[in-house]
Amino acid sequence: MLHKKLVKFDNDFLWGASTSAYQVEGANLVDGKGPSCQDVKEVPEGTSDLTVCADHYHHFKEDIALMAEMGFKTYRFSISWSRVLPQGTGKINPKGIEFYNQLIDECLKYNIIPFVTMFHFDMPAALDEKGGWSCPESVEWFLEYARVLFKNFGDRVKYWLTINEQNMLTLAGQVIGALHLPKGCTNEMKEIYQQNHYMLVAQAKVMSLCHDMNPDAKIGPALNISLVYAASCRPEDVIAAQNFNAIRNWLYLDASVYGVYNNLVWAYLQENDACPEFADGDAEALKNGHPDFIGFNYYNTATCQESDGTETDNPVADQQTTGGAAGLYRAYRNEYLEMTEFGWEIDPVGFRGTIREIYSRYRLPMIVCENGIGAYDQLVDGRVHDSYRIQYLREHIEQIQLAISDGCEMMGYCPWSAIDLISTHEGMVKRYGFIYVDREEFDLKQLKRYRKDSFYWYKKVIATHGRDLTDRFEVG
Repeated sequence: MLHKKLVKFDNDFLWGASTSAYQVEGANLVDGKGPSCQDVKEVPEGTSDLTVCADHYHHFKEDIALMAEMGFKTYRFSISWSRVLPQGTGKINPKGIEFYNQLIDECLKYNIIPFVTMFHFDMPAALDEKGGWSCPESVEWFLEYARVLFKNFGDRVKYWLTINEQNMLTLAGQVIGALHLPKGCTNEMKEIYQQNHYMLVAQAKVMSLCHDMNPDAKIGPALNISLVYAASCRPEDVIAAQNFNAIRNWLYLDASVYGVYNNLVWAYLQENDACPEFADGDAEALKNGHPDFIGFNYYNTATCQESDGTETDNPVADQQTTGGAAGLYRAYRNEYLEMTEFGWEIDPVGFRGTIREIYSRYRLPMIVCENGIGAYDQLVDGRVHDSYRIQYLREHIEQIQLAISDGCEMMGYCPWSAIDLISTHEGMVKRYGFIYVDREEFDLKQLKRYRKDSFYWYKKVIATHGRDLTDRFEVG
């Protein structure tokens, strides 16, 4: 590879990490919180429920202090809709407002910028019973919720993310327990993309509302973007990759940034009698919802080849595993990439390619909201030697710097996750955090916090503004 002159990370680059409310807080029905769809779903066999998680609800001061010790510039967390509005609409829960006020103030106490996700896979169960995102009223539900957040927290929260991984809600929502099809649904694809349309409109209106209520705030989407490679140079494989890129990635960003549907996806929906219906004002709302930046989650790339017509129209098997769509593309195992213990491909160079592609299409500043490796971490004598996590993060941070040197505008990096939490469908055993939470799947122990090796390493990375990515780090 040719030598490339590297541009340094800015001193105001937002180093941090991420969590989500339903995976980390616990206290799932405490202090007036209503149940979310995650609290009432069927728990995957062999995994714990969400009653306790990492109990961040009761340990947030300790956890924020540990993040401050690492030197975090920002903490990306989500607000539980049903903790603030137990029924999803109507009466506000003062204890919920109090908790998030305390969490935000605790961040600011350490000069950690709160970076808040409004919706992270946890529709209030009361609204889910009414149909959730399948209802046209869901747009107004989300707007009402947004008004509560902006009114109560907008004086201190200056960065907002709208809907976490909306594309995964659409493509794998049933896997993560966050999307439901109404009984008697006869055209599943049309129903799914109608729900997606309501989310797009809700997001656009909320972005406009944010700019009206808090003019000095910035807001953007938080999508899961995986650049799709063609399996070969065959023109048919390249077309297949373009198809999957559009369905997996560009539909959502085209709508978020430009307020229009991607043409390849619209043609695909037309062919399947699955085009969403527009209500009066939807087109204008989409056009008026201008994001200030793009937040995105990246774990790996995808690879596909020409469809042979036998695919079962399962675009993704989970968030990071490619499926196929008859006539459009077929999944392909990229033999050049290693895999994690949980079967996800690892592609740091593809991270750079993804950043470059997003920036070339949309020309908005970007922040990485998730990136990390799930592993079977082992606590031995009070230490977790997660050299594999350090290697993974180092290789991805190196690619961010290369992308910055390519002229891409990057705001920050918030890997998944700040602290061990319940994984989407693998439970507590799949760990991502810099901070180890001493509990097992069904044995809560004392929930004691331990600093992993990656904790000390990331502390050094932040302290040197990304200049020292070597394996060396000081403990204590």
